Amino acid sequence: MADIHANLAAFQAVLEDAQNRGGFDEIWNLGDVVGYGPDPDECIQLLRQHRHLSIAGNHDWAAIGKIDTSDFNRDAAAACHWTTERLTPEDVEYLRNQPEVLHPDDFTIVHGSPMQPIWEYILSVAVARTNFAHFETRFCLIGHSHIPMVFSLDQDDVCQIRGLPSKLSLKEEKNRLIINCGGVGQPRDHDPRASYAILDTASGDLYHYRVDYDISATQQKMTKAGLPSHLFQRLSYGW
Repeated sequence: MADIHANLAAFQAVLEDAQNRGGFDEIWNLGDVVGYGPDPDECIQLLRQHRHLSIAGNHDWAAIGKIDTSDFNRDAAAACHWTTERLTPEDVEYLRNQPEVLHPDDFTIVHGSPMQPIWEYILSVAVARTNFAHFETRFCLIGHSHIPMVFSLDQDDVCQIRGLPSKLSLKEEKNRLIINCGGVGQPRDHDPRASYAILDTASGDLYHYRVDYDISATQQKMTKAGLPSHLFQRLSYGW
């Protein structure tokens, strides 16, 4: 899962859905557990209750001052500064120690891209093709764009893009892949439901799921907190 963005209701819904589908052994968090949303501390604490791997996102590091917000838009910067004031010392230490890249099994996991793990968006074939040279595993999992999609690179160096299907059989894939499973807390593909995936390491199958959650509950918290109205309005239409 990626881009929880302090949306506790969405995060809880994803965890409940995953448990109802047979449970999970470990969470791979692909960055930005905080930012935008109203429950940064609560989301960090919930994540830490589970066995997990976690990497840094740009909002995670901006919230603790590890990077500045000069490249953020006004609303994102305002939410980041609000988040900073709500983090506990333990939260800050946890986020500060997040690595930029991890390599579990045959996967590379980053927030943005293998070439620029914190900041770069992979949204086009051209950018994806360049990034295949920057990781050595067969598969790379990313977040950051909040849009579920798959980039493939074949033996002739032809790169293609497609939407992430409900089931992706990795053992049958002949090409290397860059996979984005979408965003939990702030989807941006015009579908407001939380997006995540379950990897069955025995079969090699990746299952993509969408989950309804109480959007209004998150919006009410954001309104009460005084967060920018655009940030909670966009949750209703998945952008």
